[in-house]
Amino acid sequence: MSMTTTRQVRDQTSKQTQKVDTVASFLMSMLIIVGGLVLVLFIFWLTTTFTWESAPAGIMLEENIAGRGDHAAGFERDIEPPGSEEAEVLSEPTLEKSLEAVSDVASTVAASIDSVSSDSDVSATGKNGKGDSRPPGPLGEGDDIVPRFERWELKFQAKGLKPYSEQLDFFKIELACVGGNIASVDYASGFAGSPKKRSGTVEDENKLQRLFFMWRTDGPLRQFDTQLLGQAGVRTQGRLIIKYIPKDLENTLALAEKAYWESKGKKSVKEIAKTIFESRPTSSGFEFAVIEQYYRTPSR
Repeated sequence: MSMTTTRQVRDQTSKQTQKVDTVASFLMSMLIIVGGLVLVLFIFWLTTTFTWESAPAGIMLEENIAGRGDHAAGFERDIEPPGSEEAEVLSEPTLEKSLEAVSDVASTVAASIDSVSSDSDVSATGKNGKGDSRPPGPLGEGDDIVPRFERWELKFQAKGLKPYSEQLDFFKIELACVGGNIASVDYASGFAGSPKKRSGTVEDENKLQRLFFMWRTDGPLRQFDTQLLGQAGVRTQGRLIIKYIPKDLENTLALAEKAYWESKGKKSVKEIAKTIFESRPTSSGFEFAVIEQYYRTPSR
């Protein structure tokens, strides 16, 4: 009788243990399911809260550019004048040497006149032209590249002041006025709302090394610039109006230009004479697209 009772107790205990395992397994399963749902919701929250962007491309700089400075444009590099250590000691020349010097000067002038009147003026390659063959820009040696401030042209399409203001704000372009017997540079930005004005010095602006553009022809958009600057309290009469573009926009334009010339089979920026960009609306705002590109004639 006692053995039977002990066996029944063991069976009941075994059954109770199995029920506990079942409940524990159920709870563990629920925890896993709930944890998975929480993880999915967390990932969904991350994707809707943060904007994931690819790393920006490297900044495309053009530092090694040749420029002729204030030298006259030409097709042949002028000979550098001798230094003080190369110059002969000055002395009063004899009559014979004076006549020889006059003859040399006359020959030099004649040669110069001959070269100016030759076809070097209209030839892209030149023959014996004088002046400096380097392109416009700060004086220095470097690659034969048309610099961006000479090569690029920006166009805006806007039928009113508000659409034009929206483009300037989207690209973070600052309008500025210089000159007019005013020492400071006066800036204006934030045109879609209440325009903001600030002033700075030419020295501070030069440190930023920002690319700027000026209007070549008069038109409605140029009048818009004058109106926007006036709304910001910037005096424009008798002053030069300038557009300063930020560095990231300059880099975006450089990448777009490079992609365009590569699509045309060009190998280097040395082949580019001019690139014209146009501002166009997109689903996210605006973008500059290359609409025209002109190429340099290779030297023969």
